[in-house]
Amino acid sequence: MNQDLPKIHFWPNFMTAGNLFCGFYAMLLLRHDPAPTAVYTAIWLILGACLFDLLDGRIARAIGEESPFGREFDSLADIVSFGVAPAFLMHHLVLDHIDIESNDRAGWFIAFAYILCGAIRLARFNCVAASAPKGKPSNDFTGCPIPAAAGVICSITLLLDDFSNKQIQLGNWKWFLPALLILLSFLMVSTVKYPSFKGLSWKTKRTIPWFLGAISLVAIIAYKPKIMVAVLFIGYLFYGLIRPWVSRKWRREIEEDPDEPGDEEEVTPSI
Repeated sequence: MNQDLPKIHFWPNFMTAGNLFCGFYAMLLLRHDPAPTAVYTAIWLILGACLFDLLDGRIARAIGEESPFGREFDSLADIVSFGVAPAFLMHHLVLDHIDIESNDRAGWFIAFAYILCGAIRLARFNCVAASAPKGKPSNDFTGCPIPAAAGVICSITLLLDDFSNKQIQLGNWKWFLPALLILLSFLMVSTVKYPSFKGLSWKTKRTIPWFLGAISLVAIIAYKPKIMVAVLFIGYLFYGLIRPWVSRKWRREIEEDPDEPGDEEEVTPSI
């Protein structure tokens, strides 16, 4: 057996494969079935990929099986599910119509710019992660994570489109979504710090009000999934922008287990 071949840890990479499958299947639906119900399913598949992406890292850290292979595989899956698939979705819904109305390729360029910025974001992440001191992972991301960007796009599209009546009518919102895509492209390659929430785990200790709040949040998500999914992703997006003005005490309360000892200095390098 070749000892140079990387070991593949099953469960984390199985979650990553689920992420990749959701993104691929979403694009197949958008390509072969333009019906609103197919678009609705494709959006939820991309959001499902976000869940798989969350689980793969959590499982890897929980079982102590983080690896360079897993990091690279995760990034390859991410560019498909959170880069190409959302860009394909936006081109299908609004950007293609903009190209037809303006008789140019502005919509095509916006979609490609989003994919390009997402790819740069992932490449930068891998380069810095590879050079980070072993055993000292960063608590921050530099730039908006690409799964969060895809989550913002899909959750807002769910709110704007009338899928309940099997229609896709964006009206003037068709100009908002391309602007949002440009904003997210910029944030992905920016130096804005976003929390990774790696300090939170199943062992995290919280007070009773925090516990009741979490239960209430789960209940609201179950009752109004479209609204609450959008609130969660948009809240994360804006939290990164206002985070520099949030006190260190509140940041630690939100992002980490307050009962665990923490360093007063920022953990570096950030990725």
